[in-house]
Amino acid sequence: MRESSSFFKKQQKLAPYWFVLPFVVTFLVFSAYPYLKSLSYSLYATSGPKDAKFVGLSNYTFLFSDPDFHQAVANTALFALLSVAIQLPLSLGLAMLLSQKWLKGVKVWRLAVFLPNLLGQVAVGVLFSVLLQPKFGLVNIGLSKVLGEAMLDKKWLSDPQNVLPALVLVQAWISIGYNMIYFLAALQNVDQELIEAAMVDGANGWQRFRAVTLPAITPVLMFVLVTMTVGSFQLYELPRLLLGGGGPDNRGLTIIMYLFNNGLNPGNLGYAAAVGWTLALMLAAISAIQLWLSGAAKKDA
Repeated sequence: MRESSSFFKKQQKLAPYWFVLPFVVTFLVFSAYPYLKSLSYSLYATSGPKDAKFVGLSNYTFLFSDPDFHQAVANTALFALLSVAIQLPLSLGLAMLLSQKWLKGVKVWRLAVFLPNLLGQVAVGVLFSVLLQPKFGLVNIGLSKVLGEAMLDKKWLSDPQNVLPALVLVQAWISIGYNMIYFLAALQNVDQELIEAAMVDGANGWQRFRAVTLPAITPVLMFVLVTMTVGSFQLYELPRLLLGGGGPDNRGLTIIMYLFNNGLNPGNLGYAAAVGWTLALMLAAISAIQLWLSGAAKKDA
């Protein structure tokens, strides 16, 4: 009897560890080990486990001296900056508009804004490869009605100056509705009593937004900002489908496309791992800076 009681007590103590064991094993096998293995690969010239030659930091040395990588980083960083600058305020603005009680057909409008996200990158890429064509593309035809006949000849995908703006606008069309959903959820948690109290005190719309709404949605705002930045640095399908590669003068070359072209496609897994780890460290640094700035802004508020 004593042995049975002791056994059950021991099992009770071990129970939490048994519950987390499947997660720990899964994490070690499918996450931690691949991460460490890829970090190891980045120090080798290898096309697989049976063909590996230790080269130390040579992959990283070549990577940081390659002009194409510099171009890819510049393109991707500019794309991310413009995407955040356009998508964040538009997503928030649409969420605030579509949460107004006086607006009729709110559900239909929300679905219409969110719908492009359901199409996926491939379908959108094929669609806009037609819409952005000069002469007969609907985008140029629409712009020519507003800005003049010269817009009919605008070459979005073959002019180096227009490639990045075209990618930013198409990505915004896909993603604004998706990010709007987060802000719609966040706005549901804004204390309406505080809004009404601010109105009684004579605060205008901007003052109510800055003093009540913005602090309440700041956690979601930072989440959207970080995920939007990470997603922008992972851009690959859209320029691949619209441009067939890096585009004119490599203006559409992104870091992930560089990784594919110079690492995975020729079978140089060590170099691909070096590019991947460099991108991961860049994203970790950018995310840390964004979170630090949000904390500093919160303290100032």
